[in-house]
This record gives sequence, C-alpha cells and structure tokens, in this order.
Amino acid sequence: MLDGLRQFIADIVSPTAHDQRVFDDTGYRLAATALLIHVVSIDGEPSPVEKRKLHSLIESRFGLDPGTADQLIASATLVEGEAVDLYHFTSVIMRSVDEAGRLRIVEMMWELVYADGQVSEFEDNVVWRAADLLGVSSRDRLDLKHRVAARQPAGASGS
Repeated sequence: MLDGLRQFIADIVSPTAHDQRVFDDTGYRLAATALLIHVVSIDGEPSPVEKRKLHSLIESRFGLDPGTADQLIASATLVEGEAVDLYHFTSVIMRSVDEAGRLRIVEMMWELVYADGQVSEFEDNVVWRAADLLGVSSRDRLDLKHRVAARQPAGASGS
C-alpha cells in the first residue's frame, strides 16, 4: 500500500505525460483536494452539507464541471485514505503553487471547517498543521479563519 502511494507521488513529482503543465496542475489539484478531504473527514464521516461544500469548492475554485469534480474527489479520497501524513500533499502543493494559491487553499480548508457550523479542535489542528507545511504564517492562517467565520450566518460560526 505504501509503495503504491510512493509511486503515485513520484508520478506527480516527475510526470511523464507529454503535456507537462496540465499534468502538474492535475497533481496540484489532486493533492489540494486530498487535503480538503482530510479536513472534512477528520472529525468523522462528512455531513451532507460538508460534502456539498467540498464539491462546490472543487468546481468553483478549480473551474471544473460536476463530472470532473466527482472524478477528482473520488481519486483524492483514495489517495487520502492511503496517506500517512499531510506532507505528501503539502510538498506537491509547495512545488506547484505560489503563496497566493497556498493562501486560497487554506481559505478553502476553513470554508470546509465552517460548512457544518462547528469547528472541532481536530479540524482547527489539521488546518494549523497543513498551513504550517504550506508556509502560511500563523497570522495569515488566523486572518483567513476570521474572514471565513465572519461570512458565516449568525450563530453558525463555531468556536
């Protein structure tokens, strides 16, 4: 199982596809989606609201149609289930995405955390760890958290 994941990561890092840019972009999207799935699953089975929010974020932020978003989420779910830690995903993102893009990924993570109206300590911790691995400062992470919380309906901002 670990060998399969190592090979998958190696394929992302050293793609052999003839269109290098498209493959790299897919690798980044897969890694980011796997991180988002980890966030939404950390406190148990994702709720229907969290699943809808995940799908909405993947479609809108990555510019995908519903079918392609479904495929990406299915692939990322498999990869996330085999991952030992967050580093596998954050290292791919660090090589492929600039600072503004990494901030957007952390913001997406917060949007998922707040999707069900509650922030668990597990969710808060996983966003903190992922943000740290993505080179996002504590200040930026907290600013993004507060920005997303402020957009939530009254009484649904969690802790």
